[in-house]
Formats: sequence, structure tokens, C-alpha cells
Amino acid sequence: MEHHWKELIPVDRYVVRSNSILHDFDRKVLTLLYQPLIGCRAYSLYMTLWSELEQHQLWGKETTHHSLMAIMQCSLKDIYHERLKLEGIGLLKTYVNQEQDERMFIYELQAPLTPEQFFTDGVLNIFLYNRVGKSKFNKLKQFFATSTIDTFKFSPITRSFNEIFYSVHPEQMVAAVNDETKEDLVLTSGYEYVGRNEHEYAITDDVFDFDLFFAGLSANMVPKRAINAKVKDAIKKLAFLYGIGPLEMQKLVISVIDPHEHIDIDALRKAAREWYRFEHGESLPHLSTRVQPLPYRTMTDIEPKTKEEQLIKQLETISPRQLLMDISGGAAPSLSDLQIIEDVMFHQKLLPGVVNVLIYYVMLRTDMKLSKAYVEKIASHWARKKIRTVKEAMELAKREAREYQNWLSEKEKAQKGRKKVVRKELLPDWLNMDYSQKESESKEEVHDLEAKRRELEEKLKKYRDDHKE
Repeated sequence: MEHHWKELIPVDRYVVRSNSILHDFDRKVLTLLYQPLIGCRAYSLYMTLWSELEQHQLWGKETTHHSLMAIMQCSLKDIYHERLKLEGIGLLKTYVNQEQDERMFIYELQAPLTPEQFFTDGVLNIFLYNRVGKSKFNKLKQFFATSTIDTFKFSPITRSFNEIFYSVHPEQMVAAVNDETKEDLVLTSGYEYVGRNEHEYAITDDVFDFDLFFAGLSANMVPKRAINAKVKDAIKKLAFLYGIGPLEMQKLVISVIDPHEHIDIDALRKAAREWYRFEHGESLPHLSTRVQPLPYRTMTDIEPKTKEEQLIKQLETISPRQLLMDISGGAAPSLSDLQIIEDVMFHQKLLPGVVNVLIYYVMLRTDMKLSKAYVEKIASHWARKKIRTVKEAMELAKREAREYQNWLSEKEKAQKGRKKVVRKELLPDWLNMDYSQKESESKEEVHDLEAKRRELEEKLKKYRDDHKE
């Protein structure tokens, strides 16, 4: 697992660099468009790093992370976590030199997308719309827009370059590039020109199975040349955003290709939105970390030795949606179950791995059902306890289960006049708990629930086996 203290310690030194000159307009883009997506802490980290640059300079001065902790008044763990957000959304590139006694980091700030790039991105604009709402989104669009020139009333009269300037005499041109002056025209090695470098956040190729996508496409209907780099990038983004698989994407691409074998990206985006609304209703997808963030994992690069460690590693590397699918044998989870989980992640701010433990816990306690009230009750308790890792969630689940069993035992002892059937259940290795909230159950019901528990563990085991490298 990747602990933050393995990646970063206070004495590690760093220097800030910008890949281009940042302007005051960039500040407005970051504040109004990016901040709703990354949160105020990641935004504050970017602004703090920016402030370390001298005016109109691309390099800051070397300092330690302890200094950054003092300025931001937050822990190194928080700084590391927020740094990962900036990296993921394309606002920061990080480099490290580990050859020295002390590690040295370069934090290269990336300029944000232009408003036009942002609002036509197809991913970030959708997440922003869902985060701030329709009214605020439209106001932001208007804020970053301006009226165009009325070409019906005004005609362009701008002169071209060649109308004003003339080429130099050929003999003068030769003199300008002879051997004596050639070196003056080349930039010294190790330097680069100051400029505005374009960038974009990265979505890796593993979000979409292009091999399966191409394997199922007929070359007569969609020739491979039609899937150029721009179309491929759009497919990758739409697959990530809407959760579209290769087979569904084939149908969408076929539906938008024109007679000239050209794929209209805007039409493909529209088709993807319509597909999503047909499958999931009018709501749009939320921006959320799909799996447990690296700083909060405990089993990365560790080979599990026990069943409990195997379960921890699995719950750290699987999304809540995928967990629900695996539990139901591959079937898509119901909209009501997804809504319950999304609400918990959004309102209680629980991390995906913790939510996975919550799903596992509740399903065993409530006969394989997700009760909204019960889920929210436990989620709010775990949020107050500030549970951040899978291991912490499992430990808390154990304690709560033991407390429940103790309470049940005391209640049974108090009822001396009645004969009670004392349940003795087979429990998972990691969770010594009572699976049912009911106070009296027949042996048949207990065995039936135990069978469901075994079935659940078999499904999770099958997922582990299917995803072994």
C-alpha cells in the first residue's frame, strides 16, 4: 500500500515551476470552474504554489514541505492527497530526484483549460453542471462568454502579411543563415522558450477495451481510418463518463457515422447522453473517485497472507458500483441502490473503500438488502468517526458487532422466565457479528443466511480470480 509518509516527508525539498506564464484570467478560471470539482483545499494548494513564483518568472525558490505545511496549516497527509487531485485533473505535474540524500521534487503548475476548452470538453463540463446546478452553470457560461462581431454590419479590411511586407533579397537571406550566425538562431541546450503550453488532463487507455471494440466492428460499416486520434479520445472520455462498454459503444458509433465515413464527435456525445438517460434517467453522472484513493490504501504492493487481507485488498481496488455488480452476479445494480450509495458518498464524504465495507456489512446484517435508512445511519456514524481506510471500517464493524452481540446476550439473560434459542452462527473471519437484526430466528433461517454469506464470498472470490494478472 502507498502510505503518504512513504511518498513524502516534511524534510523533502521542492521547487515550484510553471509550464507557462500564468495570468490573472487563469485565476478566475481556476476559482469558478475548477474549484467546484477539486474542492477548496486542492484549489488553495495550487494558489499557494503559484504564489511562490516570482512575477513573470517560471521558477520559484527551493524550500521544504515543512514550510508548505506551516503556510497552509494542514498536515502533510492532506497536502499529498490534494496534490493527487491536482495531478489527476491536469493542473500539476510532479517530478522527483531520488539520487540525492534528500529527495527533491519539482512541482510544475499547468495552466488551466480555456473557458471554451472547458465548456466543450465533454467530461469536465458535465461534472461541473451536476455539481453547481443548471442556473449557476448557465451564469458561469455567460460570465466567460462575450458577444461576437456582427459580420453583417462590419466587413473585415485587415491587410495580409504579404500585402505589407516584402521578402529580403536572396543574397541577404544567405548571409543571415551562414555558418557564423547559425548558432545564434538556435536556443542553448537545456533551455526552452517562455510560452503558453497546451495541456489536458489524462484519462488512461485502460478505461476502455479498444481491442474488443474493434473486434466487433465490421470494416464495411466503420472503417478503422474513421476512428482517428480525436474520435478515439472522445470514445475514451465518453466511456469513462457514462460507463459505456465496448459493445454499446459500437452501436453508438455506427449510429453517427455519415455516408462519407466521417464520425461527428458532437453527434457521438449526444448519442452517448441519450443512451445514458435511457439507461439511468435524467440525472447526470457525478465526479467521484472510482476506487479507494492511493493515500488511503493499506495493501498496495503487499501480497495478502490471510483471507482478511485478501478482502481488504479487493475492497481497496474495486468501485462500489462494481462491488454491487459482482454481488448480483454481473447484473447492473438497481438505480435505487446506486442512488443510496451516491448519496452516502456525496453527503457523508465517505471514501469508496469505506463504502465497500459499508455495503458488505449492511448486506450481511439485513438479508442481502440495502436499506436506505440503515445505510445512512451507519454512514453518518462512520463519517463522525472520520473513518478513511478499509481496515479502519472493518475494525469499527467488528467492535459494533461485538457490542450488539453483548447487548443481545444481556437481554437474553434478563428474560429468565422464557426459553430462548441462543444463536450460534458461522461468521466471516474478519467480522464477528450477528447477520440479522431480528431477535428471534429459526435454525432454518440462520442456515439460509449463512448460505447467502457463503454465496457472497464466492462471488467476491470469483472476481479476485478473474482479475488476477
